[in-house]
Amino acid sequence: MSAIFVTATGTDIGKTYVTAGLIRTLRAQGRPVSALKPVVSGFEMAAVEKSDPGLLLQAMGRAVTSPSVAALSPWRFHAPLSPDMAAAREGRTIDFAELITFCRDAIDSARGTLFIEGVGGVMVPLDSTHTVCDWIAALGIPAILVAGTYLGTISHTLTALDALLSRHVAVCALVLNESDNASVPVAETIGTLVRFVHPIPVTATPRAGNPALSDETFRRLHEHLE
Repeated sequence: MSAIFVTATGTDIGKTYVTAGLIRTLRAQGRPVSALKPVVSGFEMAAVEKSDPGLLLQAMGRAVTSPSVAALSPWRFHAPLSPDMAAAREGRTIDFAELITFCRDAIDSARGTLFIEGVGGVMVPLDSTHTVCDWIAALGIPAILVAGTYLGTISHTLTALDALLSRHVAVCALVLNESDNASVPVAETIGTLVRFVHPIPVTATPRAGNPALSDETFRRLHEHLE
Protein backbone atom coordinates (compact mmCIF):
# COMPACT_ATOMS: atom_id res chain seq x y z
CA MET A 1 0.00 0.00 0.00
CA SER A 2 1.19 3.51 -0.75
CA ALA A 3 -0.08 6.77 0.70
CA ILE A 4 0.44 10.14 -0.98
CA PHE A 5 -0.50 13.58 0.30
CA VAL A 6 -1.85 16.10 -2.23
CA THR A 7 -1.12 19.70 -1.29
CA ALA A 8 -0.87 23.01 -3.14
CA THR A 9 0.67 26.45 -3.23
CA GLY A 10 -2.66 27.97 -2.21
CA THR A 11 -6.41 27.56 -2.19
CA ASP A 12 -8.50 26.88 -5.30
CA ILE A 13 -5.43 25.75 -7.24
CA GLY A 14 -6.69 22.29 -8.19
CA LYS A 15 -5.92 19.73 -5.48
CA THR A 16 -9.30 18.02 -5.83
CA TYR A 17 -9.12 18.09 -9.64
CA VAL A 18 -5.73 16.37 -9.56
CA THR A 19 -6.69 13.90 -6.84
CA ALA A 20 -9.92 12.92 -8.61
CA GLY A 21 -8.05 12.54 -11.91
CA LEU A 22 -5.54 10.19 -10.34
CA ILE A 23 -8.31 8.18 -8.67
CA ARG A 24 -10.07 7.69 -12.00
CA THR A 25 -6.80 6.72 -13.67
CA LEU A 26 -6.08 3.98 -11.13
CA ARG A 27 -9.67 2.72 -11.18
CA ALA A 28 -9.51 2.50 -14.98
CA GLN A 29 -6.46 0.28 -14.56
CA GLY A 30 -8.32 -1.94 -12.12
CA ARG A 31 -6.17 -0.87 -9.18
CA PRO A 32 -7.51 -0.37 -5.66
CA VAL A 33 -7.52 3.29 -4.67
CA SER A 34 -9.14 5.44 -2.00
CA ALA A 35 -8.98 9.00 -0.77
CA LEU A 36 -9.54 11.21 2.24
CA LYS A 37 -10.19 14.93 2.54
CA PRO A 38 -10.03 15.09 6.36
CA VAL A 39 -10.38 18.87 6.67
CA VAL A 40 -12.60 21.06 4.48
CA SER A 41 -13.78 24.63 4.93
CA GLY A 42 -16.41 26.47 2.93
CA PHE A 43 -18.53 23.31 3.07
CA GLU A 44 -22.26 23.45 2.31
CA MET A 45 -24.26 20.22 2.51
CA ALA A 46 -26.80 21.77 0.15
CA ALA A 47 -24.10 21.84 -2.54
CA VAL A 48 -22.41 18.59 -1.54
CA GLU A 49 -22.30 17.13 -5.07
CA LYS A 50 -19.96 19.93 -6.17
CA SER A 51 -17.96 20.05 -2.93
CA ASP A 52 -14.46 18.60 -2.65
CA PRO A 53 -15.68 15.55 -0.66
CA GLY A 54 -18.51 15.06 -3.14
CA LEU A 55 -16.18 15.14 -6.15
CA LEU A 56 -13.77 12.68 -4.54
CA LEU A 57 -16.57 10.27 -3.65
CA GLN A 58 -17.87 10.41 -7.23
CA ALA A 59 -14.35 9.74 -8.55
CA MET A 60 -14.23 6.64 -6.32
CA GLY A 61 -17.61 5.52 -7.64
CA ARG A 62 -19.23 5.91 -4.25
CA ALA A 63 -22.58 7.44 -3.35
CA VAL A 64 -22.50 10.99 -2.01
CA THR A 65 -24.41 10.70 1.27
CA SER A 66 -24.12 12.32 4.69
CA PRO A 67 -22.40 9.21 6.19
CA SER A 68 -19.96 8.85 3.28
CA VAL A 69 -19.05 12.56 3.44
CA ALA A 70 -18.56 12.34 7.22
CA ALA A 71 -16.27 9.32 6.83
CA LEU A 72 -14.22 11.06 4.14
CA SER A 73 -14.12 14.51 5.76
CA PRO A 74 -14.67 14.45 9.55
CA TRP A 75 -13.61 18.09 10.05
CA ARG A 76 -16.05 20.16 8.00
CA PHE A 77 -16.54 23.89 8.47
CA HIS A 78 -19.00 26.34 6.95
CA ALA A 79 -16.89 29.49 6.56
CA PRO A 80 -14.60 29.64 3.48
CA LEU A 81 -11.59 30.58 5.62
CA SER A 82 -8.39 28.94 6.81
CA PRO A 83 -9.27 25.92 8.97
CA ASP A 84 -8.24 27.56 12.24
CA MET A 85 -10.41 30.61 11.52
CA ALA A 86 -13.32 28.58 10.14
CA ALA A 87 -13.28 26.33 13.20
CA ALA A 88 -13.16 29.32 15.55
CA ARG A 89 -16.31 30.73 13.91
CA GLU A 90 -18.09 27.59 15.12
CA GLY A 91 -16.48 27.50 18.56
CA ARG A 92 -14.42 24.48 17.55
CA THR A 93 -10.78 23.54 17.07
CA ILE A 94 -8.97 20.84 15.13
CA ASP A 95 -7.25 18.38 17.45
CA PHE A 96 -3.95 17.88 15.61
CA ALA A 97 -3.11 14.61 17.37
CA GLU A 98 -6.56 13.25 16.53
CA LEU A 99 -6.11 14.31 12.89
CA ILE A 100 -2.79 12.45 12.66
CA THR A 101 -4.26 9.33 14.28
CA PHE A 102 -7.22 9.41 11.89
CA CYS A 103 -4.89 9.55 8.88
CA ARG A 104 -2.50 6.89 10.17
CA ASP A 105 -5.37 4.51 10.86
CA ALA A 106 -6.58 5.03 7.29
CA ILE A 107 -3.08 4.44 5.92
CA ASP A 108 -2.74 1.21 7.90
CA SER A 109 -6.09 -0.16 6.74
CA ALA A 110 -6.10 1.01 3.11
CA ARG A 111 -5.79 -1.30 0.14
CA GLY A 112 -3.79 -0.08 -2.83
CA THR A 113 -3.11 3.65 -3.07
CA LEU A 114 -4.51 6.15 -0.59
CA PHE A 115 -4.56 9.84 -1.48
CA ILE A 116 -4.89 12.27 1.42
CA GLU A 117 -5.91 15.68 0.15
CA GLY A 118 -4.97 18.67 2.26
CA VAL A 119 -6.77 21.96 2.71
CA GLY A 120 -5.66 25.29 1.26
CA GLY A 121 -1.94 25.73 0.73
CA VAL A 122 1.17 24.22 2.27
CA MET A 123 1.42 26.77 5.08
CA VAL A 124 -2.25 27.32 5.92
CA PRO A 125 -2.85 27.07 9.70
CA LEU A 126 -4.85 24.16 11.09
CA ASP A 127 -4.85 25.42 14.68
CA SER A 128 -2.87 27.89 16.75
CA THR A 129 0.46 26.09 16.25
CA HIS A 130 0.24 23.65 13.32
CA THR A 131 0.13 24.09 9.54
CA VAL A 132 -0.60 21.73 6.68
CA CYS A 133 3.16 21.33 6.29
CA ASP A 134 3.34 20.05 9.88
CA TRP A 135 0.53 17.62 9.06
CA ILE A 136 2.38 16.14 6.07
CA ALA A 137 5.67 15.93 7.96
CA ALA A 138 4.02 14.17 10.90
CA LEU A 139 2.59 11.50 8.59
CA GLY A 140 5.96 10.91 6.96
CA ILE A 141 4.49 10.23 3.50
CA PRO A 142 5.45 11.73 0.13
CA ALA A 143 3.56 14.64 -1.35
CA ILE A 144 2.35 15.91 -4.70
CA LEU A 145 2.54 19.71 -4.94
CA VAL A 146 -0.11 21.34 -7.15
CA ALA A 147 0.53 24.85 -8.48
CA GLY A 148 -1.08 27.20 -10.97
CA THR A 149 0.36 28.80 -14.11
CA TYR A 150 -0.56 32.42 -13.35
CA LEU A 151 2.02 35.20 -13.30
CA GLY A 152 3.84 34.86 -9.96
CA THR A 153 3.42 31.12 -9.63
CA ILE A 154 7.16 30.44 -9.91
CA SER A 155 7.92 32.26 -6.67
CA HIS A 156 4.90 30.76 -4.92
CA THR A 157 5.82 27.26 -6.10
CA LEU A 158 9.47 27.45 -5.09
CA THR A 159 8.51 28.92 -1.70
CA ALA A 160 6.02 26.11 -1.06
CA LEU A 161 8.54 23.52 -2.20
CA ASP A 162 11.19 24.96 0.11
CA ALA A 163 8.76 24.74 3.05
CA LEU A 164 8.11 21.06 2.32
CA LEU A 165 11.73 20.11 1.77
CA SER A 166 12.81 21.94 4.92
CA ARG A 167 10.53 19.56 6.85
CA HIS A 168 12.05 16.57 5.03
CA VAL A 169 8.87 15.89 3.05
CA ALA A 170 9.62 13.88 -0.09
CA VAL A 171 7.95 15.63 -3.02
CA CYS A 172 7.27 13.01 -5.69
CA ALA A 173 5.75 15.30 -8.33
CA LEU A 174 4.97 18.91 -9.13
CA VAL A 175 1.73 19.39 -11.07
CA LEU A 176 1.01 22.66 -12.84
CA ASN A 177 -2.75 23.00 -13.16
CA GLU A 178 -3.36 25.57 -15.86
CA SER A 179 -4.83 28.80 -14.54
CA ASP A 180 -7.59 30.63 -16.37
CA ASN A 181 -6.31 33.42 -18.64
CA ALA A 182 -2.66 32.79 -17.72
CA SER A 183 -0.41 35.39 -19.35
CA VAL A 184 2.70 33.19 -19.40
CA PRO A 185 2.97 30.13 -21.68
CA VAL A 186 2.89 26.89 -19.69
CA ALA A 187 5.99 25.56 -21.44
CA GLU A 188 8.02 28.59 -20.33
CA THR A 189 6.87 28.20 -16.72
CA ILE A 190 7.79 24.51 -16.78
CA GLY A 191 11.17 25.28 -18.35
CA THR A 192 12.03 27.69 -15.54
CA LEU A 193 10.77 25.47 -12.73
CA VAL A 194 12.58 22.38 -14.01
CA ARG A 195 15.90 24.16 -13.54
CA PHE A 196 15.14 24.71 -9.87
CA VAL A 197 13.22 21.56 -8.87
CA HIS A 198 15.14 18.81 -10.70
CA PRO A 199 14.95 15.81 -10.21
CA ILE A 200 11.30 16.27 -9.14
CA PRO A 201 9.15 15.54 -12.23
CA VAL A 202 6.99 18.41 -13.49
CA THR A 203 3.66 17.74 -15.24
CA ALA A 204 1.09 20.19 -16.59
CA THR A 205 -2.62 19.45 -16.82
CA PRO A 206 -5.42 21.46 -18.46
CA ARG A 207 -7.74 22.84 -15.80
CA ALA A 208 -10.86 22.43 -17.91
CA GLY A 209 -9.89 21.07 -21.28
CA ASN A 210 -10.17 18.05 -23.52
CA PRO A 211 -11.05 15.05 -21.28
CA ALA A 212 -8.87 12.73 -23.37
CA LEU A 213 -5.91 15.09 -22.95
CA SER A 214 -6.54 15.26 -19.19
CA ASP A 215 -6.71 11.46 -18.97
CA GLU A 216 -3.37 11.13 -20.74
CA THR A 217 -1.84 13.72 -18.41
CA PHE A 218 -2.96 11.79 -15.34
CA ARG A 219 -1.64 8.54 -16.79
CA ARG A 220 1.78 10.18 -17.23
CA LEU A 221 1.61 11.64 -13.74
CA HIS A 222 0.82 8.25 -12.22
CA GLU A 223 3.84 6.77 -14.00
CA HIS A 224 6.00 9.28 -12.11
CA LEU A 225 4.54 8.06 -8.81
CA GLU A 226 5.37 4.40 -9.33
